[in-house]
Amino acid sequence: MSIRRTRFSLTTESQDQERSKHVDPESTGNAETQPKKRHHKNTSHSDNIYNSPTSKSHCNTQTGEKSFKCDTCGKLFKNKSKLKIHQRHHTGEKPYFCETCGKSFRTSTGLLIHRRTHTGEKPYTCNTCGKKFTNNSALSKHTRTHTGEKPYTCNTCGKKISNKSDLNKHTRTHTGEKPYFCETCGKGFSTSARLLVHVRIHTGEKPYTCNTCGKKFSDKSDLSKHTRTHTGEKPHFCETCGKGFTTRTVLLVHMRIHTGEKPYSCETCGKDFRTSYESLVHMRIHTGEKPYTCDICGKKFSQRVHLVRHVIIHTHKKS
Repeated sequence: MSIRRTRFSLTTESQDQERSKHVDPESTGNAETQPKKRHHKNTSHSDNIYNSPTSKSHCNTQTGEKSFKCDTCGKLFKNKSKLKIHQRHHTGEKPYFCETCGKSFRTSTGLLIHRRTHTGEKPYTCNTCGKKFTNNSALSKHTRTHTGEKPYTCNTCGKKISNKSDLNKHTRTHTGEKPYFCETCGKGFSTSARLLVHVRIHTGEKPYTCNTCGKKFSDKSDLSKHTRTHTGEKPHFCETCGKGFTTRTVLLVHMRIHTGEKPYSCETCGKDFRTSYESLVHMRIHTGEKPYTCDICGKKFSQRVHLVRHVIIHTHKKS
């Protein structure tokens, strides 16, 4: 699809979106068709769809039946338009291009929302806190942080989730699906966000900076965790003893003290450990690995803490 055709599609669809303020970038099937087909829908083609009793698309609209199947993954859709958009996930096709930065998108709605990052436009406002958003889907997702609503349920474990995209991500923890691949090393990821963070290992990009000490991070969540070392904030609490922790991961490890869980086992001797680090250090007993070396005397140690204690001996001797 040329950029010229993209412009036509965007103009038409943008007008539709102004009439309906409930655009969801996660589900844009009805808003997305080829420009020529959309143009004809307003004339005789549209009449044929609604007048024909044998029209498959018409039957789907009335009954909710999903009879359009993806040949690649088997997923079903209510109409051919949504199927076509879905298939771009498999083909990688992104026919809509941003004229400002060149970034490409699978749907015209995705491009429309992206353009607002350049213009700064945020037409959707939260009635509770006044925060503004570029699209209605983001606003709806945010609103649930106030209401606590979690309308999406995982069919596997029953967990309730506040938005559809997070449900899709969560579902992959059960299926093991990793549809996003690194072009450099081939590693797969369950979400595009995790892939993006991983790619920065190769590029060295660290776009997040600590305002207190200037340290840079490749991941926003790592910056948030680091910031707590300055603020002392410990938002994660143990329900058993009340102790606070800076991250949920550290809390989960701590809880094993109460539960007695030791999920990491030594393949050599079978000894169990609470953390992967404890297991790693233990393995050095079997392998003989001592990766920490004293710069003063050259003595080697299996753990950094042992090296630190050893260096103190040299310090005391000098004094």
